[in-house]
Amino acid sequence: VQLQASGGGLVQVGGALTLSCTSERPFPSYGVGWFRQAPGKEREFVAHITWAGSPTYAESVKGRFTVSRDNGKKMVTLQMDKLKVDDTAVYYCAAESRVGVPVDPREYEHWGQGTLVTVSS
Repeated sequence: VQLQASGGGLVQVGGALTLSCTSERPFPSYGVGWFRQAPGKEREFVAHITWAGSPTYAESVKGRFTVSRDNGKKMVTLQMDKLKVDDTAVYYCAAESRVGVPVDPREYEHWGQGTLVTVSS
């Protein structure tokens, strides 16, 4: 599964962005996670959606971010609202076939390239 993340950009505090994770091939049996990595920091878990569409969020984004998927369109979307400066990072999507909701990036088998999100004050 080859993934491609897109939709990053520059936005002001309080604004919104929508990130997309797409694949040329269907990936309905995979869970998909979103991670982000800020300069000088480790890659951190942001959100996950199971193959059945059940979402999980990191505490730092709960209530502001929404993850969804459209298997017919081979796409997983991360809607990011009420953005904060601390949300600035390169965002990655990744696919996994584990049981449960893995939050460790090492458990993900396929990664897309990152897309940069910059939130300015």
